[in-house]
Amino acid sequence: MKKRFLRNVEWTILICSITLLLIGLIALYSATQESEYSEFKKQILWFVISIPIVFIVMIVDYNTLAKISPFFYGVFILLLIGVLFTEPVNGARSWYEITDTLKFQPSELAKIFVIMFIAYVMVKIQKKNRNEINKILKLLLLLLIIGIPLVLIVMQPDYGTAMAFIISMCLMLFVAGIDKKYIIVTFLIIVISLPIIYLYVLPEHAKTRIQVYLNPNIDPRGSGYNIIQSKLAIGAGKLFGMGILKGNQTQLGYLYPKTTDFIFSVIGEELGFVFSSAIIVLYVVMITKSIYVAKTAKDDMGSYIAIGIAGIFIFHMLENIGMTMGLLPITGVPLPFVSYGGSSMITNFMCIAILLNISGRRQKTISLN
Repeated sequence: MKKRFLRNVEWTILICSITLLLIGLIALYSATQESEYSEFKKQILWFVISIPIVFIVMIVDYNTLAKISPFFYGVFILLLIGVLFTEPVNGARSWYEITDTLKFQPSELAKIFVIMFIAYVMVKIQKKNRNEINKILKLLLLLLIIGIPLVLIVMQPDYGTAMAFIISMCLMLFVAGIDKKYIIVTFLIIVISLPIIYLYVLPEHAKTRIQVYLNPNIDPRGSGYNIIQSKLAIGAGKLFGMGILKGNQTQLGYLYPKTTDFIFSVIGEELGFVFSSAIIVLYVVMITKSIYVAKTAKDDMGSYIAIGIAGIFIFHMLENIGMTMGLLPITGVPLPFVSYGGSSMITNFMCIAILLNISGRRQKTISLN
């Protein structure tokens, strides 16, 4: 069993994530020299902490993890409620401050347990009949499960993480066999409601971000400053970059926050188009392999969890890289394995461990049907 497990594991996913981490560490080393490499050192520490967690999550059967997910779902709902009463950081109540330098973001780890709980409920719903997923009451139950954490995250406010939940949920429902009529109706509702949401629901700072996304030059010294500096940095890198510790925007402090939201800009400026393209290729390979794990999982539970995790990675990659190049609005979404962040690091490697877990428990003969 052990040999078959190791033989079936999609090791490419782990290799891609480690390679992305190494590139991120190079960028963090360059971006943190003025702070005596503080965040660079912490990132290495978070990776070391993640290693035993990866082994534990990888070994325990994912069906067992799914069975205990309702408990953790409840715990993280309480944590997401509690975080709303903390002091805001950069305008958002998203972190528990454990010490002056140690912070915990519950919405990050909540991704895993929300996905697993939704997958668990989906399997229960479809136990006798796969088409049960299309009954209104069953769909409403699933929407309620994701709606509670979604509302709490929006209240922080953290629209980027909320969108990651939505993308993940949509992919899970699609794989579960949701009827096309629901997809069409949802699309129409979104199209109709977007202008209403923009005019009457979105706070002013969110509207400003959209306006700046459309035209950064309307406020070049204010809201448009970060994206302008980001595009300048990426453009200055050209093919092979300006060199580690030699990027103008990075080293002179024009990029902010350069260790989290705009780490891709640091890479673009100092390592150039070659490394930037390599990062995108690595994500594409990792996500493709994640989807393959979803297609070849031994059961529906594995398929739903894997595609949910793939959705998280898809959104984070597209949103972070897109916003640094001015292709998408800035939302403060980190780049998985590359951006600095303890909660993000542990969450992402737990996701990798779950994918390895699911892939290792496939049958010896893998079928795409």
